[in-house]
Formats: sequence, C-alpha cells, structure tokens
Amino acid sequence: MSALAALKTGHRRPQDIFEPNLHHRLQAAVLEVFSNADFHRASVRTLAKTAGVSFSTIYKNYRSKEELLFAFVDQWMEGLTERIVDHLQGIEDLKEKLRKVFWLQLDYYERNPGLGRIIFMTVPLITWMNDHTFAQKKMIVLYLEALRQGQEHGILNSQVRPQVLLDFMHGLVQRSFFMWVYRGQQDSLAGQSNQLFEMVWRAISEPGRGCVSAAS
Repeated sequence: MSALAALKTGHRRPQDIFEPNLHHRLQAAVLEVFSNADFHRASVRTLAKTAGVSFSTIYKNYRSKEELLFAFVDQWMEGLTERIVDHLQGIEDLKEKLRKVFWLQLDYYERNPGLGRIIFMTVPLITWMNDHTFAQKKMIVLYLEALRQGQEHGILNSQVRPQVLLDFMHGLVQRSFFMWVYRGQQDSLAGQSNQLFEMVWRAISEPGRGCVSAAS
C-alpha cells in the first residue's frame, strides 16, 4: 500500500511518517513499553520518553497510544504476511501449505516475542478488536482460501465454516505462545511445530481423508 493510499484509508504507517532513525527508536519503545507493562498505565508521554523524542512529535501524527501501537502492530503483522506469501511459493499440497503457515507463525513469534506478548498477553483483546488493524485482511484471506479449497476437495471438515477451522489453528498458536512464555521460554517454540500440526490436521480433516492432498 502506498503512503497516499494509507492516508486515504486512515492507515498511517509509521515507516511512511517518521524518518528511519526515529522510526527505529519509536518501534523499540513501543515493543519495550507495551510488551512489559500494564497497557492501561502506558501513555504517549511514556513512549516519547523511552524513545527520546518529544511528546508533540508523536501526538501530531497519532492521536492516542492505541493508534500508535496498532499502527506498529499492523506493520509487524504485515511482515509476517509477506513471509507467509514468500514461503508458500511453489507449494501445491494443502497439508504442506497449512503445515508451513503453522510453523511460520510459531517461528515468527519466537523470533519476535515482544510482539507475541503484545497481541496475546498484555493488550486487552477488546481494545485491538475495536481497531481496523485487527482484521488483518490479507493474511486471513490467504488462510481462508486454503481452508475453503480443502473443504471443496473433501479433505477438511465441511461441517463447520472455514472460519472455525481458522480459529482452531490460531487458538493453538496463541495458547502455545503464552504457555511458552509462562514456562520460561526454555525450549524452541517452533521446535515441535510438526508434532503440533499433526494433531491439528487430525482435528480439522474430514474423517478418512486427512492424508489426501488438494492436488490429487
């Protein structure tokens, strides 16, 4: 999305607003403040102080801490979406597509635990749900398209909406992340992705069809 298109949709991307050094400092401040502190106690002034910038520099571009936070969250989630699109190139088998996406999510949050803490633990979900960035339309469309394909080919459970299958997979990613944090991040979050995905696959597959690919 271009900077002009972003402004027209109200989607003001931090990388389009701040010069690189300031963008980097604000990004680090948002991660530090919101991943480690109570959301309700954080403020734009706290973010400004942590980033070493003036309050007015932030406030003239973002009207609230929520708007600033979710602009950065959207930027980070866009990075995950782009990574998914790149890694799925050339993969035709539905099961392997979903396996790859499942691993990519766990790996991304393992590499970016601050982001995982923000979206799964420290920020009230209802707060993010009220922001347009929660929809993550590009990523969700990719996911749902693959799940619908699986249902149409008789591979995935067709007794529920594809959104339910998506919720099931996302729910395990979320639970896996915050229990990984709770247990001290001792092992690799993505290290057991194959075993976990096989459990997911058995749960979402049409009985007796779980081993058949969409390409067949």
